[in-house]
Amino acid sequence: MQLVLVDHAGGRLTHGMSPIDHGHFVYTAAGIKEGQRYCFSLNGSREVPDPASRWQPDGVHEPSAVWAWQGFAWSDAAWKGVAREDLVIYELHVGTFTPEGTFAAIIPRLQSLRELGITAIELMPVGQFPGRRNWGYDGTYWYAAQNSYGGPRELQQLVDACHAAGLAIVLDVIYNHLGPEGNYLQEFGPYFTGHYHTPWGSALNYDDRDSGEVRNFVTNNVRHWIRGFHFDGLRLDAVHAICDASSQHLLADIKIAASDEAAQLGWPVHIIAESSLNDVRLLRPLEQGGYRLDAQWNDDFHHCVHALLTGESNGYYSDYSSPATQLAKVFNDTFVYDGCHSPFLGRRHGAPVGDLTGDRFVVSVQTHDQVGNRALGERLTHLVDPAKLRLAAALLLLSPHIPMLFMGEEYGEECQFPFFCDFSDLHLQDAVRRGRRAEFPQFAWSDEFPDPQDEQTFLRAKLRWSWPESSSQMGLRRLYQDLLTARRTWPALKDFRHRTARLLTTTEGATVLHLVRGAATQAGQQLHAYFNLGPIEASGTWEPSTQGPLLSTEAIRYGGRGETSTLGSTLAPFECLVLHPLEGDFREYDQSPGRS
Repeated sequence: MQLVLVDHAGGRLTHGMSPIDHGHFVYTAAGIKEGQRYCFSLNGSREVPDPASRWQPDGVHEPSAVWAWQGFAWSDAAWKGVAREDLVIYELHVGTFTPEGTFAAIIPRLQSLRELGITAIELMPVGQFPGRRNWGYDGTYWYAAQNSYGGPRELQQLVDACHAAGLAIVLDVIYNHLGPEGNYLQEFGPYFTGHYHTPWGSALNYDDRDSGEVRNFVTNNVRHWIRGFHFDGLRLDAVHAICDASSQHLLADIKIAASDEAAQLGWPVHIIAESSLNDVRLLRPLEQGGYRLDAQWNDDFHHCVHALLTGESNGYYSDYSSPATQLAKVFNDTFVYDGCHSPFLGRRHGAPVGDLTGDRFVVSVQTHDQVGNRALGERLTHLVDPAKLRLAAALLLLSPHIPMLFMGEEYGEECQFPFFCDFSDLHLQDAVRRGRRAEFPQFAWSDEFPDPQDEQTFLRAKLRWSWPESSSQMGLRRLYQDLLTARRTWPALKDFRHRTARLLTTTEGATVLHLVRGAATQAGQQLHAYFNLGPIEASGTWEPSTQGPLLSTEAIRYGGRGETSTLGSTLAPFECLVLHPLEGDFREYDQSPGRS
């Protein structure tokens, strides 16, 4: 192993490195300045960047640069973090969240998110990827913050600004694969194994020979983001694709490393897993054979709501052919598939959540995946009418789980969010185009089908960030804001354990979901929400003698029809009405606008 120092004119100075334990090499020199370019030469072969580079200012194929995280002056000594039960997550893509597409450009928008009721932003992956635009899941440098976003120092500034604004910040990280361009990791050791196959090719070597240092490469990365950047949490991408048969799973090691760093910082660090398995071993303690993670995504919620509102039944949505009934099950039991048969998979799927509370599960009605993996990148705004958008917001924010919003969802953003990338390899460009068209043959030769390599595809995904007064966008944003205020102030919505959901069928054939939040044993601590899940106006008796109105999604301020009906008589199509028992202290709940 040789270290190659590169000067400003491109000149090279090569130094031999000394071998130390476990296949590592070291070279020590004084006077190295931040920004010094360097690379490695293995056995006298071609020069390659550092796979653990902290900074790739010139891209994935160029030399790495020296950067020290200790050089930043933090101002968050008083920051105490956000408790898991208080999380309201806002997922955003750095490149399209603002016109500038940088870490610094996010900072002026933090106060608006805070006023909305967001408590944590979640950045889609920022590890260095090829080119200037990408979702982030094609990154090849796990330790280096993307240069076109502003690099590592600007990322530290963003985290510091989040804490100053009272917001936690979570980073989406990928430990199941690396991107196809600029990936030199395999040249440095047995980082991959042929024992498993993933959708991205050979799996990372987490349990085969010489896997110890590969696992350290991950846990050190966890420490890097928490210690060096003060992140309040990590979202682990597709953990079902992490192959590890070790006696202690890599996920448990990740949580241990995060807890160690959190203890040093003095605030909670949340490890949240994306998983398609409905497997609560992710959350169980180590002594029960679990991995002790803090929370996991629950896609069953999204799929039920999406199938209900759009009527789509293709692909995995075919498993949600009774969305109203299944939505009631999600509210009661968290998972739809908790050990029962999945027709789409052709086998039993999932396991019961048992005594785990609702704040261990993250739910959503839109995400980058569910929007961007559509052929045209359509948001829910493009698929359903405003009344259904308001119903989706109420289902999400009244649920007994941690809500996550996808950027722009709160005001009905109308720009699409399709898949985009910026590979330099011509063969890879062609493969991506052919792969996308093969995935969506019905759009394959349509002029509408976005070319992922075209910069215009990326530019069209940038948020408009606009909700003019008296517009439907403003009405929807008010609804999100009021519901998020309710989550902070209404006692029943802070109870993640006690909830009951049931379906009511009216004489007209309308289907109404009745959700009760809070414990019945505590006077005045319950809320009743009634969701009309269909296009038929629902007539019935919603116990008007014992309850008072708190909120309706049909209120004028939310862009609804604004008709004040006699309480207990009707629910408009796709209306949500929230009621509260009149006994107890009603003032605790008198925080949001009423029905008219």
